[in-house]
Amino acid sequence: MSSALKTLSLAALMGFSLFSCVPAKQYNLLKDNNTKCEEERARLNKTNDSLKICVRELASAGSVLEREKAALISDSTKRQLAFVALSEDYSKLQDRYNDLNLAHEALLKGAQSESKKLLAEIQKAQSLLMQREDSLRALEGQLNTRSSKLTSAQTQMDSLLRNLNEKNTALVELQTMLAKKDSISNALRQKVKNALTGFEGKGLSITQKNGMVYVSMEDKLLFKSGSFEIDTRGADAIRELANVLGQNKDINIMVEGHTDDVPYQGRGELKDNWDLSVKRATTVVRLLTENKEIAPTRITGAGRSQYLPIDAAGTPQARQKNRRTEIILTPNLDELMQIIEKN
Repeated sequence: MSSALKTLSLAALMGFSLFSCVPAKQYNLLKDNNTKCEEERARLNKTNDSLKICVRELASAGSVLEREKAALISDSTKRQLAFVALSEDYSKLQDRYNDLNLAHEALLKGAQSESKKLLAEIQKAQSLLMQREDSLRALEGQLNTRSSKLTSAQTQMDSLLRNLNEKNTALVELQTMLAKKDSISNALRQKVKNALTGFEGKGLSITQKNGMVYVSMEDKLLFKSGSFEIDTRGADAIRELANVLGQNKDINIMVEGHTDDVPYQGRGELKDNWDLSVKRATTVVRLLTENKEIAPTRITGAGRSQYLPIDAAGTPQARQKNRRTEIILTPNLDELMQIIEKN
């Protein structure tokens, strides 16, 4: 057997092996991760808007709390001064009471009328002292209540600020990662565009959507009608793309085969449009993995048959658009998903 035949046999075996190993689970997981990422982007934007509203509300609440705090401090100062004055008055009355007691004891031996007068004066002083004590206790209770309210308000404000700071930190971290992802996608799109300049407008288009780069190749560039054997010019475009992907090792690659809605007249190993779309995808996958810098673990091959058309009009022009192979390039989202799961 010649060297060329051996090479073709080996390539066929590798193709069938890769075709059989393309797990629907890996494909769905990659799609789900990207969908979660975009949903999280929308959720974060909503969260950001809510946080902005929360910041404004906190600023307003903080102003109210500051005014209440100032009023409480002013009131507490006044009551403290009143407390000091009452304490001084109480001390004077206590001295007066002691003096009267001494006078009473001295005059017990005196006239009965003088004793009664002194006793009445003492009882009046005692009553006044009790009133002052009650006032002091009431004022002390009010001061304690005011102090508790101040402490509670400050604690609540501190807790709200801590919570807001934590959310802002998480949001900034996520926004930074999303910006990094978009920056990687932009740079990758430009690199792919530069590498495939000679093919654009000749059955190849490059677009960027939802943080992913889409390289779409029409069948006229890659395959003949009903065939999964790749054209020479299409193979050149795939190899140029492989060179770029080999240098960007953090990019995941999804190869999707698409057909039109004309039923495939099955023959040989191919039964219908499903088989044809999958086989075309794996043909491109095999060509990409000829570049040893591209690890097979980065690639997923999938067939979408006729069920994801660009144009559902059913016209010849629409069917031509729908017959395509899309290579979808996605930056590695592991770090971003870890941040999302952590929060």
